[in-house]
Parts: sequence; C-alpha cells; structure tokens
Amino acid sequence: MDAAPDPIVARLSAVIQTQGIAARLHDAVQRVQQRLHESDGPMAWEIVPLGLFRGALPEIVRSCWIFVIRPAASTGAERHPNSHQRSCSLLGGGTFELYDGTVWRPHELTSGTEEEVGQHWVSIPPATWHRLRVGSATWGMVSFHTVAAEDLIEENPRDPDRLDGLMQQRRYADR
Repeated sequence: MDAAPDPIVARLSAVIQTQGIAARLHDAVQRVQQRLHESDGPMAWEIVPLGLFRGALPEIVRSCWIFVIRPAASTGAERHPNSHQRSCSLLGGGTFELYDGTVWRPHELTSGTEEEVGQHWVSIPPATWHRLRVGSATWGMVSFHTVAAEDLIEENPRDPDRLDGLMQQRRYADR
C-alpha cells in the first residue's frame, strides 16, 4: 500500500534517519548480510531490540526486524494476521507485491533518504498478502510490526496458487 499517507511511516522515517540510529541499523544490515553470505538460504534476518531507538518509536510499534535477501530471490506469499507491517528499503531495492483481493500490485522500493517516502517505504495492513521480488543486488530492509517479536504470526498458503485455500501458520520468530 502507498506509504506516503501513513502518519506512522512519516514518524518512523524521521527516526531511522537520525545519525546514531541510522548507523546502528547500517551495522545490523551488515551483520545480517554476512550471515546470509555464510548460509545457503534465500534470506537472513534478526530482531532489533527496541531500546536501540531510545524511546523515539511510536507507541504502536512493538517489534523491529532487519531482513537481507539474496539477489534475484523471490519469496512466496505471506501475511501477518495480527500485525500492521511497515518496511523501509535500506540496501539495494526490490519489489513488494501486495495482493488487493484480485491482483498482485507491485510497489518498487529503492534505498536512500533523498527519495519520496513512497519510494522506499511500504505500509501493509494486517492480513494483507505480500511477497518480495529482489533485483540483481542484495536487498536489505528494516520492518516494524505492531506486535511483539515473539507474537508475530506468519501465514503461508499451502498451495502457492490458492490464497483462499488451506494455510500454514506459525510464529515468525520460530522460523
């Protein structure tokens, strides 16, 4: 969904651009990128302690994650029925595809602070299907959720062609 009108995104964008926080997020992306290079999986991630933000996050934010995904990778469809997700591209770029109930809508994201908010942020309401497509370079991002890390639920369709079929559900932190 278009992140520009989301007031929480505007606040998060200001927070992650502050000098000390930006540097710490950069360090986290580098750590996760190294972990990805040492594995054979399509992506690596880590939970970011909310204390890193020194109380600057909106109260609605309950967890933060760094994800790094391999070049040319695609993730399958997933959704979070219990959380609103707001993600910002920090390294490289790619496409968040959101399902509007009829078709997949692409949201190209790039990294950097000069672009408009809508060019590097996406806002995904609860229970909205989304998937990622990565370009030719590694893609790193920060994601904020409205539930605690240990409570974040991920749902995936058992049949990737049937978003209305049987679901597999698990806690994301248990992956």
